[in-house]
Amino acid sequence: MTTAPKPPVPTGDRFPEDDLRYVRNRTFAEIAIGDRACIERTLSASDVQLFAVLSGDDNPQHVDAEFASSTRFHGVIAHGMWGGALISALLGTRLPGPGTIYLGQTLRFLAPVRIGDTLKISVEVSARDEATRKLILACRCINQDGREVITGEASVIAPEEKIVRRRATLPDVRLSDGDGVRRLLDAVRDLPAVRCAIVHPCDEASLSAALEARDANLIVPVLVGPRSRLEATAEAAGLDLADVEIEDVEHSHAAAARAVELARAGKVDALMKGSLHTDEFIGAALDRELGLRTARRFSQCYLMQTPGYPRPFIITDAAINIAPDLEAKADIVRNAIDLARIIGVHEPRVAILAAVETVNPRMPATLDAAALCKMADRGQITGGILDGPLAMDNAISMAAARIKGIVSPVAGQADILVVPDLESGNMMAKQLEFLGGAASAGIVLGARVPIILTSRADSGETRIASCAVAVLVAQHYRAHPP
Repeated sequence: MTTAPKPPVPTGDRFPEDDLRYVRNRTFAEIAIGDRACIERTLSASDVQLFAVLSGDDNPQHVDAEFASSTRFHGVIAHGMWGGALISALLGTRLPGPGTIYLGQTLRFLAPVRIGDTLKISVEVSARDEATRKLILACRCINQDGREVITGEASVIAPEEKIVRRRATLPDVRLSDGDGVRRLLDAVRDLPAVRCAIVHPCDEASLSAALEARDANLIVPVLVGPRSRLEATAEAAGLDLADVEIEDVEHSHAAAARAVELARAGKVDALMKGSLHTDEFIGAALDRELGLRTARRFSQCYLMQTPGYPRPFIITDAAINIAPDLEAKADIVRNAIDLARIIGVHEPRVAILAAVETVNPRMPATLDAAALCKMADRGQITGGILDGPLAMDNAISMAAARIKGIVSPVAGQADILVVPDLESGNMMAKQLEFLGGAASAGIVLGARVPIILTSRADSGETRIASCAVAVLVAQHYRAHPP
């Protein structure tokens, strides 16, 4: 077996200037008046958050989208010194580069920099002093519209010796704007616990989740299942069922039917799936005569918070409707808008997702997206701002939308992502959760009561978060029955 040779240590001029594996400087002797260097950088929400973390500057103009929208800038803007930091990076890595001693800097901030803006940062040598190796460099930051947003002047001492070094590998920094579960619990702290039927919780995960939600003062659990199996499960797991109400039924099918009956009679305010199969559980709730149907179609919403996106968002439908038609998608959108408004998003932005952002007659998802947007225009869907079709990158990235020439109040800042079908939605949600470190909660809307639909693989935190969302929805339903 052979191994790849180690890269040689760079010396002198052996490595071309365009070899990006290395960072190199320009000595004072190599620099003339008029020499310049530039870099480009697109501002992301993570850039703003990370700069706030590092600097301690949590001015709401930069980190609170709701507050920022009410200011004269009408939205979040970058810290001014973020641009200053980019100038510093240019001086330290390009011109003059490693070995530079920074002496001073002046800056004038001429226009705000917004998320999605692309800046061209440049420095140009305007004066040099042979005796001290001091340089004066004019500094400019220009946005994608050609507008000058920052100007200034830097003074540095240029290096005397040539330096060429292999670039360092910087750590991958991922930000989270807080504990999603904790924030949900804070939102329901002053609300009364809701009576919740836990349907056939005959395994340790679902039974312990019910008791943890009780201990968090979220629910008053009503266990619906075979008493003998519930008690055996509790004993094996070391759980105490003293003072816990149990509805003793023979098997899982009877448990689903009994839980629905309790909800119809107003004896419980929510349902939670235990260890039975989803089809069996939802089938009982969908029964046309004895179930929990309303005028709306049932649909499931994942409420998610991921380090790569600056706000919580909803993915729907990822668990109930396999291949929804236009009518079903309209209800899916309505349910998601209702949930967003319940959790405090006054006018949620709804991205109708497809593989592309243009209408293509051979791609039904794009036709449905266009129709849903027209339904919103005609008042058939209310409470949110719809746009689509939007590809995933355009829905969550202002920079991607700008590159593709998309002008939209939704692109880059969606609160709701409506997927074409269950498969795409389920894969997206699971990828975000297991690969992207997303916190999540799952809830089914469209029924007379909120239905907590969790997977056997879901963590305890996900189950608790789902219960917290159910409390908010149940509280809303008391005043506004579905």
